[in-house]
Amino acid sequence: MSTISRTAFHRSMTRHPISGIHRFFALRCSIGGGTHLRSLAGLLLLAVYWSPLHAAVQAHAWVTSDDHRLQMQAVTIERARKPIAHPDIRIDDGQHMQSIVGFGAAMTDASALLLQRMSLQRRDAALHYLFSRDGSGLGFDFVRVPIGASDFSPNHYSLDDPPDHRPDTALDHYRFDHVRDTIVPLLRQARELNPQLSVMASPWSAPGWMKDSDSLIKGTLRPEYIDAFAGYLARFARDMGAAGVPLFALTIQNEPSFEPGDYPGMRLSAKQRAAVIAALGPRLPSSVQILEWDHNWDKPEEPLAVLADPAAARYVRGIAWHCYGGKIDAQSKVHDLHPQLDVYLTECSGGDWEPVRSNGISGQTSSLVIAPLRNWARGVQFWNLALDDAAGPHLGGCGNCRGIITVHADGSFTPTDDAWALLHASRFIRVGAVRIGSSGNMVDQVVVANPDGSRVLVAANTRRNARKVSLCDGATCLRWTMPARSVATVRWQGTPR
Repeated sequence: MSTISRTAFHRSMTRHPISGIHRFFALRCSIGGGTHLRSLAGLLLLAVYWSPLHAAVQAHAWVTSDDHRLQMQAVTIERARKPIAHPDIRIDDGQHMQSIVGFGAAMTDASALLLQRMSLQRRDAALHYLFSRDGSGLGFDFVRVPIGASDFSPNHYSLDDPPDHRPDTALDHYRFDHVRDTIVPLLRQARELNPQLSVMASPWSAPGWMKDSDSLIKGTLRPEYIDAFAGYLARFARDMGAAGVPLFALTIQNEPSFEPGDYPGMRLSAKQRAAVIAALGPRLPSSVQILEWDHNWDKPEEPLAVLADPAAARYVRGIAWHCYGGKIDAQSKVHDLHPQLDVYLTECSGGDWEPVRSNGISGQTSSLVIAPLRNWARGVQFWNLALDDAAGPHLGGCGNCRGIITVHADGSFTPTDDAWALLHASRFIRVGAVRIGSSGNMVDQVVVANPDGSRVLVAANTRRNARKVSLCDGATCLRWTMPARSVATVRWQGTPR
């Protein structure tokens, strides 16, 4: 095409795309074009005329069922003169809720050990599958790190274990070496794969010398060591940043209303937590947020009690929840009282009790991906990133938990049902996406708007029969079929934010 032709085309199309085609081809024919160009003009005009009805909206659906994993499925697009009167799902673009931080799981000692034992090639493949944003894996954006040992550690330890077990308020025996040598290299590689990765941390126990049990197991924090414990947590946060893995957030205690009998744990009352938070807040780097609670939905009064203490509340930026007790609407109840605070689901493990309890992948996606987002969660984390075929290694605690991937004895790995449940959100929903209003009860569902303008629906059909589903987003309506006990992710293009 000559320069004059390109210029004429551009000027015509920027004024009015359809009449512009007429004017451009009239000009082109007047300077020597033939009748075949008039025919081509008619075809292009027809294409432009029809594109707002069909081609202008591109939609794709990915469906996972009991029998098939992440299969592409046809989506019928109707940008119709007769919109569907009563779609199964209707988008309300006037409702914008929370932005999304991401999805992921925990880099426990067990997960780090298994990944490090793999050959370099297989470890690279596993980390690529877990963290890369190239569309071939999970694309995790959110990961959790224990501060010291959890039940998924080969041995029980803290980061300050004096040889004589005497008090060490100056933290002279604090050691970051184990974390620096095992977990940090893996997380630095994860950050190279996904620079938007957010890392949070949680202790399972204070060092034993700080507790009335004089042990990592059971007991509570002695009041005279509140400042020492705050200093311990702040030092870990600074060390992670210096090691190239800055923390996004920190909780002061994993499951503070539970004292496990065979692995590190510590009971901390709301009054104790408030005191620790008040002491920790001024010590933390300003970029590190404090999240309160980090325990189940069954005791919403616990985080509310901490938030009633002004000295602590000023430093709390969000509430972290676990899934092992209570009902998920606790997230919304606390959020309604404190809408300025963020919400996160920071732990929930699958295990060999699946699929009986939650109806398999569809039930797991419904209760642990869709429902948390609909109850204000900005992020969702399951438990271990990787476990072996024997649900370990672990020392105490859960003997039948499941990782996101299973690492086999030969060093290969396979995704578990947990991976497939998370993938339907984590691969498609981007950091900074915003949940938008959606209504309808044909299937469990949640909808977000990505920063690039794409819309993403995650839906779960937990019933034992297939469902034909319709969705309307303004004038654009989509139809697809969800098999029995299936999960679908549907993505279509909207308007960039």
